[in-house]
Amino acid sequence: MKPHSLTLRLALLFALLSFLILGAVGVSLYRGLEMQLSLRDDAALVARVAQIRALLKDANTMQLIHEKPQLFESMMGRQDDLLIVRFAGEAPMVSVNPGAISLPEFAPVPADAVLSAAAIHRSTDTRGIPVIAVAAVTHAADSPRDLEIVAGRAMTERSRLLQAYRQRIFLLSLAAAALFAVLGYLLVRRGLRPLRRLAAQAETITVDRLAARIDAAGVPRELAPVIAAFNAMLDRLEHGFTQLSQVSADMAHDLRTPIGNLLGQTEVALRQPRSAEQYEALLASNLEELQRLSRMTDNMLFLARAEHADTAIERSMLDVGDELRRVADYFEGLAEERGLRIVVQGEGTVWADSMLLRRALGNLLANAVRHADHGSAILLRSVRDDDGVTLSVENRGPTIAAQHLARIFDRFYRADASRGGSSEASGLGLSIVRSIMTLHQGRWQASSADGCTRFCLVFPHRPEFR
Repeated sequence: MKPHSLTLRLALLFALLSFLILGAVGVSLYRGLEMQLSLRDDAALVARVAQIRALLKDANTMQLIHEKPQLFESMMGRQDDLLIVRFAGEAPMVSVNPGAISLPEFAPVPADAVLSAAAIHRSTDTRGIPVIAVAAVTHAADSPRDLEIVAGRAMTERSRLLQAYRQRIFLLSLAAAALFAVLGYLLVRRGLRPLRRLAAQAETITVDRLAARIDAAGVPRELAPVIAAFNAMLDRLEHGFTQLSQVSADMAHDLRTPIGNLLGQTEVALRQPRSAEQYEALLASNLEELQRLSRMTDNMLFLARAEHADTAIERSMLDVGDELRRVADYFEGLAEERGLRIVVQGEGTVWADSMLLRRALGNLLANAVRHADHGSAILLRSVRDDDGVTLSVENRGPTIAAQHLARIFDRFYRADASRGGSSEASGLGLSIVRSIMTLHQGRWQASSADGCTRFCLVFPHRPEFR
């Protein structure tokens, strides 16, 4: 089932709220009217009984009853009224009941008691019509026996009035709800116009137009955060897409060289018979290119896994001196071949994943060994301060230009273009260092001046040791 639009939902909500509010107001007014009518009818009935009671007490009672019974009928004056005057337990001497109202037995108010609304008796006759009645005893002026007066009224007219009032309230509330639904629909549709414009602008953004942004001019303040967040998302998407495109191009370029070498050497070897020594040389050369491809593939897989936010690392407190010496020992042979010395300085501990720490230091040290001047020293140093533990790799060699330092940690980026075809490097070593430091919530930086190049890794302190 297709969900209803937001405009229709809000319009129906407006209609429901208006119906409930107007209905509540109408019910409140209805209750007030019902109470006022009840008080009026009660007061009128009590006043008439009190009037008849006084009349029978001060006049020639029996003569008045026998000679002028119509007087009592005129005192009631309505088809829905009832009046009975009688001696207690005897047949009525005056009986006015044109509506054939039936009353249950109830105790009358004593002759010396004051009549009030509290004496009103409420009931419902056999037809379901509400009835109010009051009974009172009075002393007759010319009779030793007391007379009983019973007066009542069927609330037929009041019931019709209240029913008509209820129907009017319901119809008015319903009409108002329908009106509010239409007006609400139009107003909400007009109010959501900026959203439709926003959707229209969003539809124009495609892969070829990732640089386009949503125009926030003239939009309501409520939509400004949404547009800002959407534009920020587009910035991230554009950056990621550009980076992905660049990585794909760089990767294709770097893969083309070893694959081209493999194809070219193999095609040349197959053109004519070769000796066993020539085939062995070819296989050795192909093995070197395949190893390069393997390293590049492993590095790309590592970077892909490291960029996931949920990648877990196992950090522990590591001895900095041991870790630096371990990495230095591993590269000692390669350094001696190039006439280099590796110097380790610094002690203490660092909170890091041991395997990732060694890989990051290994990549930096391999880079230093590759570019250091012959006969120079490579310095591995550890410094502890308030920001954390800083591990640095420093070597003497060609100075890296400032425009290269900002991008040197990007994938496949090489400051020295002449090394683009080197089989020793894939252009991913420093980007792997950046990913490792990102996993550690640390920082990475590079500086190069006056023939001295330094790479620094800043590992944050363990939380409880800050």
